Amino acid sequence: MAKSETKKRKTKAKAKAKAGAKAKAGAERHEFQAEVSRLLDIVAHSLYSEKEIFLRELISNASDACDRLRYAALTAPELTEGRGDYAIGVTIDKQARTLAVADNGIGMDHDELVENLGTIARSGTLAFVDQLAKGEESGDLNLIGQFGVGFYSTFMVAEEVEVLTSKAGEDTAWRWTSDGKSEFSIEPAEGAVAGT
Repeated sequence: MAKSETKKRKTKAKAKAKAGAKAKAGAERHEFQAEVSRLLDIVAHSLYSEKEIFLRELISNASDACDRLRYAALTAPELTEGRGDYAIGVTIDKQARTLAVADNGIGMDHDELVENLGTIARSGTLAFVDQLAKGEESGDLNLIGQFGVGFYSTFMVAEEVEVLTSKAGEDTAWRWTSDGKSEFSIEPAEGAVAGT
């Protein structure tokens, strides 16, 4: 009996893996920019002393997304028509061992996902990464969110990170997925409302 249950579980796991591979087969694959790969390694192995910091960073990013939409709506009020108050939600699924942070802020389009999550666009952030790599005194690490690298702290606690997002004012939703090692994938997604 135990053998057959184990066999069934293995078969289900294989079927899930195959289904996941098929679903991701149509996704665009991108390699992380070299600086991002260095940053991921630094963040995962030495930057933070407390792993829980990732949650603060994700909530901070969600708050920024709400602020950006609030600001954009000053000149384009149609971006917030029919929407409720700005909100950030945290959902925990103990059985699946997942945690989701969601907001109804500005969201991102395809190109913003590539630029914001796959590259380090700002020279200040690149200099910060270089400083960390050299082992120099980094100052107050509580200010790390100002350098735009806080998102990567999620890879300290997650085997895989998924970002489901839709930019305010657009109909297309996108799914960004990565294990934080060398590449990420982006594919169209369904069912997402504006936000991340």
